[in-house]
Amino acid sequence: MARLKDYYFEKIVPQLKSEFKFTNDLQVPRLEKIVLNMGVGEGIADSKYVKQAVEELTAISGQKAVITTARKSVAGFKLREGQKIGAMVTLRKDKMYEFLDRLVNIALPRVRDFRGLPKKSFDGNGNYSFGIKEQIIFPEVAVSNVENIHGLDVVIVTNTKNDAHAAALLKAFNFPFVA
Repeated sequence: MARLKDYYFEKIVPQLKSEFKFTNDLQVPRLEKIVLNMGVGEGIADSKYVKQAVEELTAISGQKAVITTARKSVAGFKLREGQKIGAMVTLRKDKMYEFLDRLVNIALPRVRDFRGLPKKSFDGNGNYSFGIKEQIIFPEVAVSNVENIHGLDVVIVTNTKNDAHAAALLKAFNFPFVA
């Protein structure tokens, strides 16, 4: 079992249960999934950028990434429906906890001039989203093999509909929020 998963059941559940006065363990907020998305605008001109994004996202997440395609044609962007424009991966269960552990303890501290993540990035339904400007903060990505620096979006989905409960859950996982 993943280290953070054990930590969740041993420490976080009792802590949040007493903090919010829940009567049942199933009322305590928990992580449902983590979605990683990498949009590659250069993929319109050359498909090798999309392949590189898939390889990097697969290395970062430890799970095979899928290619995303355009849903609509947009003439201003020279984009046609069905064109490959990015990659994404959805993590659940143990892989989700392992990725969160690496994100909080290894990757985010490597961000240059990192001051913390904003608390206002909750969506009103208990989900938290933020962007990373460079994929090279992850140790799984070999900097020597990277041709282009891409950003990626991280969405953390919880089972609660309350942003305060979700914020307390992420804070219990030592998420580096801005003070």
